[in-house]
Amino acid sequence: MQSEHYIKVKDLAFYYDDEPVLTDINFTVNPGEFVMLTGENGAAKTTLLRNVLGLLQPNEGTVSLAKKNAKGRDLSIGYVPQQVASFNVGFPSTVLELVESGRYPKGRWFKRLTARDKEHVKRALDSVGMWEMRHKKVGELSGGQKQRISLARVFAMDPDLFVLDEPTTGMDTGSREEFYRLLKHNTTKHNKGILMVTHDHLELRPYADKHIELLRKENSPWRCFSMDS
Repeated sequence: MQSEHYIKVKDLAFYYDDEPVLTDINFTVNPGEFVMLTGENGAAKTTLLRNVLGLLQPNEGTVSLAKKNAKGRDLSIGYVPQQVASFNVGFPSTVLELVESGRYPKGRWFKRLTARDKEHVKRALDSVGMWEMRHKKVGELSGGQKQRISLARVFAMDPDLFVLDEPTTGMDTGSREEFYRLLKHNTTKHNKGILMVTHDHLELRPYADKHIELLRKENSPWRCFSMDS
């Protein structure tokens, strides 16, 4: 049976050593919902995402990720970390090959891609303005271009839940607007769930369904405040 929530965080607290970093964190991300997460520099936004994904374990409270999507199939998650541009000059794949790998199901690497798969890949590369560079080697790209193809690979995967950590770093205003429209289309037309960390909360506000902000009083841990956008 599918879950009502794709993400449910309840009374989460996280400590580095004995130092409380996050406390009283409560929020949900539902199918068809675009949730933006903001907070000033140092607000432990990435730390919170890593707790959500199970890469870190909360000291208190719970994080529940749905097992099934809204159609009752196994939930798939697409995660793009902050500044993922770690491919070095010797990285052998082309842009197209890397993004196509997002279409391979688990355990079926290098299967023949269908026409539908290829159309998905083209749309994903178009969405980040990288189709014209599809035959370039990944290692030759700039940091911003590597970030874009990492996003394209996640779009090619077509996950149920997107978890994105400041994905628009290095994009110009027009590219960011196009990216936000694409994300919104994924929630409204395809019932995807999105949790996205951003600094551009004013730009993103028209597209987001929910705004979660990490705030704190002086010398206290970051706490979570949920606001409707």
